[in-house]
Amino acid sequence: MENPTLNATHSAFSLTQEGPQGIRYDFNDGCRVYVPAGQWHVIIKDLDTHTILFSQDINDGFVQSAKRYYVRFGIEVRKDDKLVFSHDMDLKSQSVRIDMRKGGIGDHLAWFGHAAAFAQKHGCDLTVDIRADIRTLIQDEYPTLKLVSEEDPDVRYYASYTVLVFYSDDKLNHSPVDYREAGLEGNASSILGLSRISRPTKITIGEGGRPIEEPYVVIASQASAQNKYWNNPFGWIKLIQELKTRGYRVFCIDREHVNGSGTVWNHIPFGAEDKTGALPLSERARWIKYAEFFIGLSSGLSWLAWCVGTTPVVLISGFTRPENEFSTPYRVINWHACNGCSNDIRCVLDTSNYLWCPRHEGTPRQFECSKLIAPEQVMDIIKTIPNLLEVMP
Repeated sequence: MENPTLNATHSAFSLTQEGPQGIRYDFNDGCRVYVPAGQWHVIIKDLDTHTILFSQDINDGFVQSAKRYYVRFGIEVRKDDKLVFSHDMDLKSQSVRIDMRKGGIGDHLAWFGHAAAFAQKHGCDLTVDIRADIRTLIQDEYPTLKLVSEEDPDVRYYASYTVLVFYSDDKLNHSPVDYREAGLEGNASSILGLSRISRPTKITIGEGGRPIEEPYVVIASQASAQNKYWNNPFGWIKLIQELKTRGYRVFCIDREHVNGSGTVWNHIPFGAEDKTGALPLSERARWIKYAEFFIGLSSGLSWLAWCVGTTPVVLISGFTRPENEFSTPYRVINWHACNGCSNDIRCVLDTSNYLWCPRHEGTPRQFECSKLIAPEQVMDIIKTIPNLLEVMP
């Protein structure tokens, strides 16, 4: 058990709540308590597990809990063996902030439904700090929540939490479960103290209805690192050829036409019709909604397709295990290849290395997790999607 520590980095008035005799406290980035000069004894508890986390005499200064995720803390401050102040954390009607702005598109869409459930569970006045493009996509769906894209220094919150992938949280102070084991949704629910169930984010679909009359498929082939790509050199080409032979038009809705780093660059798949560019996410969602199905990777647009909710999502990934993403019956992985390094606690992700492949980098087996996913395997899984027989004999 990690104990809270004395912390001299705060000023007394950085703590937002005021107690008697100059005591201050709040639950921003853990439980924080300040006591002025005097002979004090400070106790911090986890009320739900009935665990005393800290119990120590303090003359003057701050205490801050090691755990920064949601814990229902209790505080007691004594002086001369008499109870001077006691407070049990209660978020009801309090001003609370959740910060997830540093996450990517997929992270936000995986996490925000849990933030909304947190507000509902606790009845708090919740502000969520998110990316501007995500705020535009979801703000009309969550009228009771305050969504912002930059911090307001004048707002003094009772409690705040950061939902993020913490890469070096060896002591599990920022999340009770290592992100590699939790998966993206599980990471958010663990940090916020919620049950681990799926909570898709509600999004606004762009106006205009079905964009074309013919049956079509939407694909997203780009990603933020090479290990997320479908690295089979013939994968997209053969799959698109097969889909077009069976009567589908195939549209690529990635933001980037070309993406990569150094000497490695990935172009829009040959044969796909080009709908790339800086389209609003709501417009991409419109194209996904009316598609026969969506094909993507472990990246943001696959999470967007999941949030659309009505379109079958074919997800191709060997870099991650299936439990890392949302549940779909059309998940594609080759278990015979090296796989799942993203969810292996023995592998420490190097976000600065675009070609990160912890087990086989620099060898012929690099990225075999997706190189060995054959287009025929993907096609076989697509054939299991119901109601496609009229265009897929």
